[in-house]
Amino acid sequence: MAPAGDREGYWGPTTSTLDWCEENYTVTWYIAEFLVGMGSWCFHMTLKYEMQLLDELPMIYSCCIFVYCMFECFKTKNSVNYHLLFTLVLFSLIVTTVYLKVKEPVFHQVMYGMLVFTLVVRSIYIVTWVYPWLRGLGYTSLGVFLLGFLLWNIDNIFCDSLRNLRKKVPPIIAVTTQFHAWWHILTGLGSYLHILFSLYTRTLYLRYRPKVKFLFGIWPVILFEPLRKQ
Repeated sequence: MAPAGDREGYWGPTTSTLDWCEENYTVTWYIAEFLVGMGSWCFHMTLKYEMQLLDELPMIYSCCIFVYCMFECFKTKNSVNYHLLFTLVLFSLIVTTVYLKVKEPVFHQVMYGMLVFTLVVRSIYIVTWVYPWLRGLGYTSLGVFLLGFLLWNIDNIFCDSLRNLRKKVPPIIAVTTQFHAWWHILTGLGSYLHILFSLYTRTLYLRYRPKVKFLFGIWPVILFEPLRKQ
C-alpha cells in the first residue's frame, strides 16, 4: 500500500480504507490513481469510501455467480438449484453486512479468496476427471489470474522501492512497473478466460459442440456448431 502523505486532489481527502502504491494525482488533478482497470475507476479516481464499496462488493457478487455456474454446469437445461442459489445470496448478504460494519479490507480479501479457491478446486476437478482436454484453457486462466495476484503483492510489499525506481527511469519504463495496474489487466483477462472455460464446459454438456477460435489470431472466443442429433 501507499505510504502516508500523498498529495490531495480534486476529490478532497482520502476516505477509503485502502490507498494503493500508485502515486496520487500525478497524471491529472481529477484522478487519484490513474493506471487501473475501468471496472473500478470510480474508486481509484476518487479514493472515497463509497466508491471503494462500489469496487469491492461487486467482486463478491460476480464471483458468487461464477461459483453457481461452475457447480451447475452438468445439470439439465433450465434447471435451477434453489439451495445453492439461496446459500450464495445469503453469503453475499452476510459479507456485505459484516464488511459495512467492520470496514476491514482483510475481511473482504479473505472472503473473496474463499470464493476464488472454490472456483479453482471445481475447475481442477473438471479438467482432471471430466474434460481433460480442457486443461489448457483451465490452467491458462488460473495461471494468468495468479500472475496478476503475484504482481499485486509485489506492488504492496515493495511499494517504496518501486516508487524510487520510477523516479530514476524514463517514464515509458516507469509505467510498466505499475503492478497494481497489471493486476487489473491480468485478473480481467484471467476472469474472461474462466468465463470461456465455464461456457465451454456447459455447452459441451448440452451437446452444442463448442469450439475455441481466435479473433485476429490472438483473442479467444467460443463458437458453437449445430446440436448433435439424439
